[in-house]
Amino acid sequence: MAKLTITVFGSTGKQGSSVVKSILADSKASSQFHVKAVTRDPSKDSARALASLGAEVVAGDFNDKQSLHAAIKGAWGVFSVTNFWELFSAEAEAAQGKAVADVCKAEGVKHLIWSSLFNVNKLSNGVLPGVVHFDGKADVEDYIRSLGIPASFFHAGFYMSNLPGQSLRDMGDGNWALAMPNPADAPIPLFDAAADTGKFVKAMFLNHEKLLGKSIYGATAYYTPTQIVDEFKELFPNTGKKMGFSQLPGDVFKSIVGSTTGAPEPIQEALLQNMRLLKEFGYYGGDKLEPNLAILTEKPTTWKEFAKKEPLFAGLN
Repeated sequence: MAKLTITVFGSTGKQGSSVVKSILADSKASSQFHVKAVTRDPSKDSARALASLGAEVVAGDFNDKQSLHAAIKGAWGVFSVTNFWELFSAEAEAAQGKAVADVCKAEGVKHLIWSSLFNVNKLSNGVLPGVVHFDGKADVEDYIRSLGIPASFFHAGFYMSNLPGQSLRDMGDGNWALAMPNPADAPIPLFDAAADTGKFVKAMFLNHEKLLGKSIYGATAYYTPTQIVDEFKELFPNTGKKMGFSQLPGDVFKSIVGSTTGAPEPIQEALLQNMRLLKEFGYYGGDKLEPNLAILTEKPTTWKEFAKKEPLFAGLN
């Protein structure tokens, strides 16, 4: 029987590359699916690396409808993820996501998986109206549902990779600290996007009939800042001897974001409200993770496992 084609957008990013690699490395999935990896530049090293694993690498651009048709034509499944941080525009990102959905409908795709997030403005009843990098993705999810096409939705958790060197870092004197603008008991659904996106998305494609119309949350577990610090200290007892957690005032957090990234004030505020979401309303609205983890055939990466392999932590003891 001929393999079903799955087209993967964002194939050289954390989420997309994880999907490509996970399917190709899995004997069951790779026997069923042919992977078409879409990137703007198939000649770059990261794209060639996917080709060496067995992916068909093709050129495609969210802003070029003709290239979307070419990439999606003949596909049974599509994984679509867009990058707000490239454009700093929820509207532009939503337009890209909707364009993929329109082409999926036109080409008769049997399973679109959209990398979505919660609408925080709605979840918080207007208390947190500025988390535009979530709300834009939620807008696309609503649009996909309105089209009536066969689809499901992957909600990535809080990237573990956003901690090292940012919230969790060497303060300059050899002492490490975790500093965030939320309380020490805030539940954070940690997720190793590069290692684990594919585990979830692959399972969603393999469980196609059961999961159409459903949302799946991608996270290993809820960790509090206190737990993150405690496990870091267990791994690196000498480095973490004096380590602790500091809750930053909101204006201090925004100032740090602005000075280290150059992000404008609306983005600083968006990130602050994103952090407030964790404790005040819950990243996933307080939902449990266990039903989502139940679809996996491989264990997700724990914070300790991630920290052990993190290059920034190399040499710590």
